[in-house]
Amino acid sequence: MGFLNSNKSLSYWQPSKIRQLEKIPFIPDHVYKRADLHDSYKGNRQTGISYSNSSPYIFIFSGKTGTQYSYADGWENDNIFFYSGEGQQGDMQFIRGNLALKNHLQNGKRVFLFEFARKGFVKFITELEFFDAGIEQSTDKNGHTRDAIKFFFKRRGAFIPVAPGDFIQTNSEDPEPKYNIDRLPNTTEREGLIISRVGQGIYRKRVIHRWNYACAVTGFDKLEILIASHIVPWKDATDNERLDPNNGILLSPTYDALFDRHLISFENNDRIILSEKIEIAAFEKIGVTGKEKIKKLSHQNLSYLEKHQAIFSSH
Repeated sequence: MGFLNSNKSLSYWQPSKIRQLEKIPFIPDHVYKRADLHDSYKGNRQTGISYSNSSPYIFIFSGKTGTQYSYADGWENDNIFFYSGEGQQGDMQFIRGNLALKNHLQNGKRVFLFEFARKGFVKFITELEFFDAGIEQSTDKNGHTRDAIKFFFKRRGAFIPVAPGDFIQTNSEDPEPKYNIDRLPNTTEREGLIISRVGQGIYRKRVIHRWNYACAVTGFDKLEILIASHIVPWKDATDNERLDPNNGILLSPTYDALFDRHLISFENNDRIILSEKIEIAAFEKIGVTGKEKIKKLSHQNLSYLEKHQAIFSSH
């Protein structure tokens, strides 16, 4: 059983207990009184991550509250859920609920996602499993810059066509610093992280998930060379816009280079726009036909894209 703790003998997990744990004990889209969940399964009644040593379950609660502390969370695609670690003040650390989530598979715990329904009540969404985690720079409740833990969970039973290690961009001139997520960086390392634009690694992963692991134009799916291209460029964006995955499109290098230089853009109906600065024959030599469409533009993408279109038109 994938959720069993490999350090525990099977004699501890009796067959009847295993069968009980394998069943989902909650009904999707059913609303539960949160107090009843804690009465039955224990865990902290106030935090977004609720776990208990005496229960095989961990509950995570998602809602609108907490976004001011960088707690924004939600589905990146049909099967990947993005979730912020706990801790309102100072750097987040892999302790308590954060540690329980990261190690839940090894420890035989199951993670269940609930969404805020109304005061005191939550709606069950689905069961999740740990997929990946990283560190993003954000602000805490006091407005101080801090390192925030970000989790990527996959829907239990879902097939994800990539592994966490596949997200590394081998041709990047500004690669994400590689740190063990068991240990947050020290002061010297953090200075290096800031120089290297902390959070770009998380941003890239979010954009890749959002665009389902392939170039938004061509469908090319070799992640090591695909680029999480900013729609509003880094230099022109606010701090929030720089790390907002809605300000990103996953592109293969040719389209990224043209898009970054405003030599192509995309209409709101998804069609490509070619700059008159380059002849059609020249575009065709690099494989750009003018018939391309970008796939799956979201409403949130469009607000950024309109700014890109404005610069494109003025060139």
